[in-house]
Amino acid sequence: MVTDTLGRPVRDLRISVTDRCNFRCTYCMPKEVFHRDFQYLARSALLDFDEIERVARSFARHGVTKLRLTGGEPLLRRGLEDLIARLAAIPGIDDLAMTTNGALLERKASGLAAAGLRRVTVSLDSLDDAVFMAMNDVGFPVRQVLDGIAAAAEAGLGPIKINMVVKRGVNDASVVDMARHFKGTGHTLRFIEYMDVGSTNGWRLDDVVTAASIVEVLDREFGLEPIEPSYTGEVATRWRYSDGTGEVGVIGSVTKPFCGDCTRARLSAEGMLYTCLFAADGTDLREVVRSSHDGRTVDEALDQRVHQVWSNRTDRYSETRSSVTDGLAAGLTIRPATRPVKVEMSHIGG
Repeated sequence: MVTDTLGRPVRDLRISVTDRCNFRCTYCMPKEVFHRDFQYLARSALLDFDEIERVARSFARHGVTKLRLTGGEPLLRRGLEDLIARLAAIPGIDDLAMTTNGALLERKASGLAAAGLRRVTVSLDSLDDAVFMAMNDVGFPVRQVLDGIAAAAEAGLGPIKINMVVKRGVNDASVVDMARHFKGTGHTLRFIEYMDVGSTNGWRLDDVVTAASIVEVLDREFGLEPIEPSYTGEVATRWRYSDGTGEVGVIGSVTKPFCGDCTRARLSAEGMLYTCLFAADGTDLREVVRSSHDGRTVDEALDQRVHQVWSNRTDRYSETRSSVTDGLAAGLTIRPATRPVKVEMSHIGG
Protein backbone atom coordinates (compact mmCIF):
# COMPACT_ATOMS: atom_id res chain seq x y z
CA MET A 1 0.00 0.00 0.00
CA VAL A 2 1.19 3.53 -0.75
CA THR A 3 0.03 6.83 0.77
CA ASP A 4 0.43 10.39 -0.50
CA THR A 5 1.98 13.37 1.29
CA LEU A 6 -1.25 13.87 3.27
CA GLY A 7 -1.46 10.23 4.34
CA ARG A 8 -4.20 9.28 1.86
CA PRO A 9 -4.03 5.77 0.36
CA VAL A 10 -5.09 5.00 -3.21
CA ARG A 11 -8.24 2.85 -3.17
CA ASP A 12 -10.21 3.79 -6.28
CA LEU A 13 -9.03 3.91 -9.90
CA ARG A 14 -11.32 5.50 -12.46
CA ILE A 15 -10.53 4.35 -15.98
CA SER A 16 -11.63 6.39 -18.99
CA VAL A 17 -11.93 4.11 -22.00
CA THR A 18 -12.82 6.81 -24.58
CA ASP A 19 -12.83 10.58 -24.90
CA ARG A 20 -15.94 10.45 -27.11
CA CYS A 21 -19.56 10.89 -26.06
CA ASN A 22 -22.94 10.80 -27.80
CA PHE A 23 -24.22 13.67 -25.59
CA ARG A 24 -23.11 17.30 -25.57
CA CYS A 25 -24.02 18.20 -22.01
CA THR A 26 -23.52 21.90 -21.54
CA TYR A 27 -21.66 21.49 -18.23
CA CYS A 28 -19.27 18.86 -19.62
CA MET A 29 -18.87 18.83 -23.43
CA PRO A 30 -20.43 22.06 -24.72
CA LYS A 31 -21.15 21.87 -28.44
CA GLU A 32 -19.37 25.18 -29.04
CA VAL A 33 -16.09 23.42 -28.21
CA PHE A 34 -16.80 19.76 -28.96
CA HIS A 35 -18.23 20.40 -32.39
CA ARG A 36 -18.32 18.38 -35.62
CA ASP A 37 -14.67 19.19 -36.42
CA PHE A 38 -13.28 18.56 -32.95
CA GLN A 39 -10.21 16.29 -33.04
CA TYR A 40 -10.66 13.31 -30.74
CA LEU A 41 -7.92 10.85 -29.86
CA ALA A 42 -6.82 8.53 -32.66
CA ARG A 43 -7.53 4.85 -32.05
CA SER A 44 -3.79 4.14 -31.92
CA ALA A 45 -3.43 6.64 -29.08
CA LEU A 46 -5.88 4.82 -26.82
CA LEU A 47 -4.65 2.26 -24.35
CA ASP A 48 -5.68 -1.18 -25.57
CA PHE A 49 -7.31 -3.68 -23.22
CA ASP A 50 -4.01 -5.43 -22.43
CA GLU A 51 -2.51 -2.10 -21.41
CA ILE A 52 -5.52 -1.04 -19.33
CA GLU A 53 -5.47 -4.38 -17.53
CA ARG A 54 -1.74 -4.03 -16.86
CA VAL A 55 -2.21 -0.58 -15.31
CA ALA A 56 -5.18 -1.77 -13.26
CA ARG A 57 -3.16 -4.70 -11.90
CA SER A 58 -0.40 -2.30 -10.86
CA PHE A 59 -2.90 -0.17 -8.95
CA ALA A 60 -4.35 -3.29 -7.33
CA ARG A 61 -0.86 -4.11 -6.08
CA HIS A 62 -0.76 -0.63 -4.53
CA GLY A 63 -4.03 -1.07 -2.64
CA VAL A 64 -6.81 -0.25 -5.10
CA THR A 65 -9.92 -2.35 -4.50
CA LYS A 66 -12.41 -0.47 -6.66
CA LEU A 67 -12.37 0.16 -10.42
CA ARG A 68 -14.84 2.41 -12.23
CA LEU A 69 -15.12 2.62 -16.02
CA THR A 70 -15.83 6.08 -17.36
CA GLY A 71 -15.48 8.15 -20.54
CA GLY A 72 -16.61 10.17 -22.34
CA GLU A 73 -19.36 7.61 -22.64
CA PRO A 74 -17.77 4.21 -21.88
CA LEU A 75 -20.40 2.20 -23.76
CA LEU A 76 -19.09 3.69 -27.00
CA ARG A 77 -15.88 1.64 -26.62
CA ARG A 78 -16.16 -1.45 -28.79
CA GLY A 79 -15.77 -4.79 -27.00
CA LEU A 80 -16.07 -3.27 -23.53
CA GLU A 81 -17.42 -6.56 -22.17
CA ASP A 82 -14.02 -8.18 -22.82
CA LEU A 83 -12.27 -5.52 -20.75
CA ILE A 84 -14.81 -5.92 -17.96
CA ALA A 85 -14.15 -9.67 -17.79
CA ARG A 86 -10.40 -9.03 -17.57
CA LEU A 87 -10.75 -6.43 -14.81
CA ALA A 88 -13.21 -8.54 -12.84
CA ALA A 89 -10.57 -11.30 -12.61
CA ILE A 90 -7.88 -9.12 -10.99
CA PRO A 91 -7.07 -10.27 -7.45
CA GLY A 92 -8.05 -7.73 -4.81
CA ILE A 93 -10.67 -5.93 -6.91
CA ASP A 94 -13.96 -6.30 -5.05
CA ASP A 95 -15.98 -3.54 -6.76
CA LEU A 96 -16.20 -3.02 -10.53
CA ALA A 97 -18.57 -0.24 -11.54
CA MET A 98 -19.34 2.01 -14.49
CA THR A 99 -20.71 5.53 -14.96
CA THR A 100 -22.84 6.00 -18.08
CA ASN A 101 -25.34 8.42 -19.58
CA GLY A 102 -27.66 5.45 -20.07
CA ALA A 103 -28.28 5.97 -23.79
CA LEU A 104 -27.03 2.49 -24.74
CA LEU A 105 -27.71 0.78 -21.44
CA GLU A 106 -31.01 -0.92 -22.27
CA ARG A 107 -29.49 -3.21 -24.90
CA LYS A 108 -26.12 -3.68 -23.18
CA ALA A 109 -27.04 -4.20 -19.52
CA SER A 110 -27.36 -8.00 -19.53
CA GLY A 111 -24.06 -8.47 -21.39
CA LEU A 112 -22.25 -6.13 -19.02
CA ALA A 113 -23.53 -8.07 -16.00
CA ALA A 114 -22.59 -11.40 -17.58
CA ALA A 115 -19.06 -10.10 -18.17
CA GLY A 116 -18.62 -9.27 -14.48
CA LEU A 117 -19.71 -5.65 -14.03
CA ARG A 118 -21.12 -5.22 -10.51
CA ARG A 119 -23.12 -1.99 -10.72
CA VAL A 120 -23.80 1.18 -12.67
CA THR A 121 -24.22 4.86 -11.97
CA VAL A 122 -26.43 6.66 -14.49
CA SER A 123 -26.37 10.38 -15.20
CA LEU A 124 -29.83 11.97 -15.49
CA ASP A 125 -30.34 15.68 -14.91
CA SER A 126 -34.13 16.05 -15.16
CA LEU A 127 -37.34 14.12 -15.82
CA ASP A 128 -38.64 16.99 -17.92
CA ASP A 129 -37.89 16.18 -21.55
CA ALA A 130 -37.47 19.82 -22.55
CA VAL A 131 -35.00 20.48 -19.75
CA PHE A 132 -33.11 17.22 -20.23
CA MET A 133 -32.87 17.60 -24.00
CA ALA A 134 -31.59 21.15 -23.59
CA MET A 135 -28.93 19.95 -21.17
CA ASN A 136 -27.74 16.95 -23.20
CA ASP A 137 -28.04 19.18 -26.31
CA VAL A 138 -28.65 16.28 -28.72
CA GLY A 139 -32.40 15.90 -28.19
CA PHE A 140 -32.12 12.60 -26.30
CA PRO A 141 -35.36 11.78 -24.40
CA VAL A 142 -35.71 10.92 -20.72
CA ARG A 143 -37.70 7.73 -21.39
CA GLN A 144 -34.77 5.94 -23.02
CA VAL A 145 -32.54 6.64 -20.01
CA LEU A 146 -35.25 5.36 -17.68
CA ASP A 147 -35.55 2.22 -19.82
CA GLY A 148 -31.80 1.74 -19.48
CA ILE A 149 -32.03 2.05 -15.70
CA ALA A 150 -34.82 -0.54 -15.64
CA ALA A 151 -32.73 -2.91 -17.78
CA ALA A 152 -29.75 -2.47 -15.48
CA ALA A 153 -31.88 -3.26 -12.45
CA GLU A 154 -33.26 -6.37 -14.13
CA ALA A 155 -29.70 -7.48 -14.96
CA GLY A 156 -28.66 -7.12 -11.32
CA LEU A 157 -26.36 -4.11 -11.80
CA GLY A 158 -27.25 -2.58 -8.48
CA PRO A 159 -27.53 -0.84 -6.18
CA ILE A 160 -28.00 1.72 -8.95
CA LYS A 161 -27.06 5.34 -8.36
CA ILE A 162 -28.54 8.22 -10.35
CA ASN A 163 -26.38 11.34 -10.65
CA MET A 164 -28.04 14.73 -11.17
CA VAL A 165 -25.83 17.80 -11.70
CA VAL A 166 -27.86 20.78 -10.45
CA LYS A 167 -27.33 24.14 -12.16
CA ARG A 168 -29.18 27.24 -11.04
CA GLY A 169 -31.81 28.47 -13.47
CA VAL A 170 -31.43 25.39 -15.66
CA ASN A 171 -32.69 22.28 -13.84
CA ASP A 172 -32.94 23.25 -10.16
CA ALA A 173 -36.74 23.20 -10.49
CA SER A 174 -36.45 19.44 -11.21
CA VAL A 175 -34.96 18.49 -7.84
CA VAL A 176 -38.21 17.57 -6.07
CA ASP A 177 -39.68 15.75 -9.08
CA MET A 178 -36.52 13.66 -9.44
CA ALA A 179 -36.57 12.80 -5.75
CA ARG A 180 -40.25 11.85 -5.85
CA HIS A 181 -39.73 9.63 -8.91
CA PHE A 182 -36.85 7.58 -7.46
CA LYS A 183 -38.12 7.54 -3.86
CA GLY A 184 -39.03 3.98 -2.95
CA THR A 185 -37.40 2.40 -6.02
CA GLY A 186 -34.29 1.13 -4.25
CA HIS A 187 -32.12 3.39 -6.43
CA THR A 188 -30.10 6.16 -4.79
CA LEU A 189 -30.44 9.61 -6.32
CA ARG A 190 -27.40 11.84 -5.82
CA PHE A 191 -27.47 15.61 -6.32
CA ILE A 192 -24.15 17.12 -7.40
CA GLU A 193 -23.14 20.74 -7.07
CA TYR A 194 -22.20 22.22 -10.45
CA MET A 195 -18.40 22.14 -10.47
CA ASP A 196 -15.62 24.03 -12.26
CA VAL A 197 -14.28 20.89 -13.93
CA GLY A 198 -12.20 21.57 -17.03
CA SER A 199 -11.99 24.96 -18.69
CA THR A 200 -14.78 24.99 -21.29
CA ASN A 201 -18.07 25.01 -19.40
CA GLY A 202 -18.10 28.69 -18.38
CA TRP A 203 -18.45 27.88 -14.67
CA ARG A 204 -19.60 30.70 -12.38
CA LEU A 205 -20.06 30.58 -8.63
CA ASP A 206 -23.53 32.06 -9.09
CA ASP A 207 -24.63 28.95 -11.05
CA VAL A 208 -24.03 26.67 -8.05
CA VAL A 209 -27.06 25.40 -6.14
CA THR A 210 -25.55 24.50 -2.79
CA ALA A 211 -25.81 21.09 -1.17
CA ALA A 212 -27.31 22.73 1.92
CA SER A 213 -30.12 24.35 -0.05
CA ILE A 214 -30.92 21.07 -1.83
CA VAL A 215 -31.15 19.26 1.50
CA GLU A 216 -33.38 22.04 2.86
CA VAL A 217 -35.79 21.71 -0.07
CA LEU A 218 -35.97 17.92 0.19
CA ASP A 219 -36.34 17.97 3.97
CA ARG A 220 -39.22 20.41 3.70
CA GLU A 221 -40.92 18.27 1.05
CA PHE A 222 -40.28 14.73 2.34
CA GLY A 223 -38.46 14.83 5.67
CA LEU A 224 -34.83 13.70 5.85
CA GLU A 225 -32.57 12.17 8.49
CA PRO A 226 -28.75 12.03 8.23
CA ILE A 227 -26.97 8.70 7.71
CA GLU A 228 -23.37 7.92 8.62
CA PRO A 229 -20.96 7.44 5.68
CA SER A 230 -20.72 3.83 4.54
CA TYR A 231 -16.92 4.06 4.15
CA THR A 232 -14.05 6.49 4.64
CA GLY A 233 -13.74 8.85 1.70
CA GLU A 234 -17.36 8.58 0.55
CA VAL A 235 -18.02 11.71 -1.51
CA ALA A 236 -21.78 11.96 -0.95
CA THR A 237 -23.39 13.09 2.27
CA ARG A 238 -26.16 10.53 2.86
CA TRP A 239 -29.74 11.23 3.95
CA ARG A 240 -32.64 8.81 4.47
CA TYR A 241 -36.29 9.64 4.00
CA SER A 242 -38.04 9.84 7.36
CA ASP A 243 -40.72 7.41 6.18
CA GLY A 244 -38.11 4.73 5.40
CA THR A 245 -38.60 4.71 1.63
CA GLY A 246 -34.95 5.05 0.66
CA GLU A 247 -32.15 7.57 0.67
CA VAL A 248 -30.53 10.36 -1.32
CA GLY A 249 -26.99 11.64 -1.50
CA VAL A 250 -25.66 15.16 -1.91
CA ILE A 251 -22.18 15.85 -3.29
CA GLY A 252 -20.98 19.30 -2.26
CA SER A 253 -17.53 19.55 -3.85
CA VAL A 254 -17.79 23.34 -4.09
CA THR A 255 -19.21 24.24 -0.67
CA LYS A 256 -18.14 21.17 1.35
CA PRO A 257 -14.81 19.94 -0.06
CA PHE A 258 -13.79 16.37 0.79
CA CYS A 259 -10.17 16.47 -0.33
CA GLY A 260 -8.94 15.23 3.04
CA ASP A 261 -10.32 11.75 2.42
CA CYS A 262 -9.83 11.54 -1.37
CA THR A 263 -8.41 8.16 -2.39
CA ARG A 264 -9.17 8.35 -6.14
CA ALA A 265 -6.81 8.23 -9.12
CA ARG A 266 -7.91 8.73 -12.72
CA LEU A 267 -6.56 7.20 -15.92
CA SER A 268 -7.37 8.89 -19.21
CA ALA A 269 -8.12 6.93 -22.36
CA GLU A 270 -4.63 7.57 -23.75
CA GLY A 271 -2.90 6.58 -20.52
CA MET A 272 -2.36 9.82 -18.61
CA LEU A 273 -2.59 9.40 -14.85
CA TYR A 274 -4.29 12.24 -12.97
CA THR A 275 -4.37 12.42 -9.18
CA CYS A 276 -7.22 14.96 -9.00
CA LEU A 277 -10.43 15.60 -10.93
CA PHE A 278 -9.32 19.23 -11.27
CA ALA A 279 -5.72 18.52 -12.29
CA ALA A 280 -3.96 20.50 -14.99
CA ASP A 281 -1.19 17.98 -15.60
CA GLY A 282 -0.91 14.21 -15.65
CA THR A 283 1.75 11.51 -15.83
CA ASP A 284 2.18 9.46 -19.00
CA LEU A 285 1.74 5.77 -18.21
CA ARG A 286 1.31 4.81 -21.87
CA GLU A 287 4.98 5.60 -22.39
CA VAL A 288 5.83 3.24 -19.54
CA VAL A 289 3.82 0.29 -20.83
CA ARG A 290 5.03 0.73 -24.42
CA SER A 291 8.76 1.12 -23.70
CA SER A 292 11.69 -1.12 -22.79
CA HIS A 293 13.24 -0.54 -19.38
CA ASP A 294 16.91 -1.65 -19.32
CA GLY A 295 16.45 -5.05 -17.76
CA ARG A 296 13.38 -4.25 -15.69
CA THR A 297 10.03 -5.69 -16.66
CA VAL A 298 7.23 -3.41 -17.76
CA ASP A 299 5.35 -4.25 -14.57
CA GLU A 300 8.33 -3.30 -12.40
CA ALA A 301 8.70 0.02 -14.22
CA LEU A 302 4.98 0.66 -13.99
CA ASP A 303 4.88 -0.11 -10.27
CA GLN A 304 7.77 2.26 -9.67
CA ARG A 305 6.06 5.08 -11.57
CA VAL A 306 2.69 4.58 -9.85
CA HIS A 307 4.35 4.50 -6.43
CA GLN A 308 6.35 7.63 -7.23
CA VAL A 309 3.36 9.62 -8.48
CA TRP A 310 1.04 8.74 -5.62
CA SER A 311 3.62 9.10 -2.84
CA ASN A 312 4.34 12.65 -4.09
CA ARG A 313 0.66 13.62 -4.42
CA THR A 314 -0.35 16.89 -2.75
CA ASP A 315 -3.73 17.61 -4.42
CA ARG A 316 -6.47 19.39 -2.50
CA TYR A 317 -7.93 21.62 -5.20
CA SER A 318 -11.47 21.94 -3.82
CA GLU A 319 -10.15 23.12 -0.46
CA THR A 320 -7.91 25.65 -2.22
CA ARG A 321 -10.79 26.79 -4.42
CA SER A 322 -12.94 27.35 -1.35
CA SER A 323 -10.34 29.75 0.03
CA VAL A 324 -10.81 31.79 -3.17
CA THR A 325 -14.58 31.58 -3.52
CA ASP A 326 -15.65 31.88 0.15
CA GLY A 327 -17.27 35.24 0.66
CA LEU A 328 -17.23 36.25 -3.01
CA ALA A 329 -20.27 38.13 -4.20
CA ALA A 330 -22.76 35.90 -6.00
CA GLY A 331 -22.28 35.97 -9.73
CA LEU A 332 -18.59 36.85 -9.68
CA THR A 333 -16.65 34.81 -12.22
CA ILE A 334 -13.07 33.82 -11.43
CA ARG A 335 -10.92 35.95 -13.73
CA PRO A 336 -9.50 34.05 -16.72
CA ALA A 337 -6.00 35.08 -15.66
CA THR A 338 -6.41 33.21 -12.37
CA ARG A 339 -8.37 30.23 -13.68
CA PRO A 340 -6.09 27.19 -14.20
CA VAL A 341 -6.37 25.27 -17.46
CA LYS A 342 -7.63 21.94 -16.13
CA VAL A 343 -8.21 18.58 -17.79
CA GLU A 344 -11.77 18.24 -19.11
CA MET A 345 -14.19 15.95 -17.27
CA SER A 346 -15.03 14.28 -20.58
CA HIS A 347 -11.39 13.23 -20.79
CA ILE A 348 -11.13 11.49 -17.41
CA GLY A 349 -14.70 10.82 -16.34
CA GLY A 350 -16.34 12.17 -13.17
